Amino acid sequence: MAYDVCIIGTGPAGLSAAINFKLHNKSVIWFGSKDMSLKVQKSEKIANYPGVPYVSGPELNAKFMAQAEEMGLEITDKMVTNISAMRKGFMVLADNEIYEAKALLLAIGAFTAKPLPGEAEYLGRGVSYCATCDGFLYKGKTIAVHCGAEKYEHEVEYLAEIADKVYLSSGYKGSKVDLPNVEHLPAQLGKVNGEMKVTGIETVKGEAHDVDGVFILRTAVAPTTLMNGLEMDGPHIIVDREMKTNKKGCYAAGDCTGRPYQITKAVGEGNIAAHSIIEYLAELDKQ
Repeated sequence: MAYDVCIIGTGPAGLSAAINFKLHNKSVIWFGSKDMSLKVQKSEKIANYPGVPYVSGPELNAKFMAQAEEMGLEITDKMVTNISAMRKGFMVLADNEIYEAKALLLAIGAFTAKPLPGEAEYLGRGVSYCATCDGFLYKGKTIAVHCGAEKYEHEVEYLAEIADKVYLSSGYKGSKVDLPNVEHLPAQLGKVNGEMKVTGIETVKGEAHDVDGVFILRTAVAPTTLMNGLEMDGPHIIVDREMKTNKKGCYAAGDCTGRPYQITKAVGEGNIAAHSIIEYLAELDKQ
């Protein structure tokens, strides 16, 4: 089945767009966290959201979730790791499953993590972002895993069942992973080494280990890693007034398009992107 639209991101921009698509009876696959926006959730007080003055972040995020549920908007809680443009639409890879859509909206938030040295160079040659996609390739081998959030610990445990040895770097305190073949690194993962493919890692303190593969489990993937050839201005996706990117049928909205990083701006851009996509789909139907 090819959906009309694929939305990636469940923050304010993604929700704003999803509401409009629902009202216009468009079929949507919507990827992201069912907890909606972590950024909104962590906000202490929001003073510039029209109609909801001085609301706390958790209160506003709860309203977002309630509205999504009330409207019957379904969220697919999977990590998108790759997007490929097809002749008509896009192919989206999420947790080892492929989805197709005629149009695409990137509402992925601001990507702040810097790629590790060697990360991009060895992507697909020993570096992976998806445990369930590529874990089977490392049966009985030695791997390194960077776990960026506690919610990915089950993926670390899954990889530990497959691999012979796991070097674990945690991007947070208090990792609960406790398995005999998992060694917690005393310092953060700092570099991926290799020749034709991954051969080892180094921590930020220079400690080196030989490994066959590296899994990087972050809460987000860089836009240029998601889609080849996406035009960027630094860390931000370049869009026009209609929220179009340089890729036909691909739109972007919210923090990923640049400052100001504000909820009101994200909601507005999500609305514009949705209407632009609805017009785009109408043009496709005429062809």
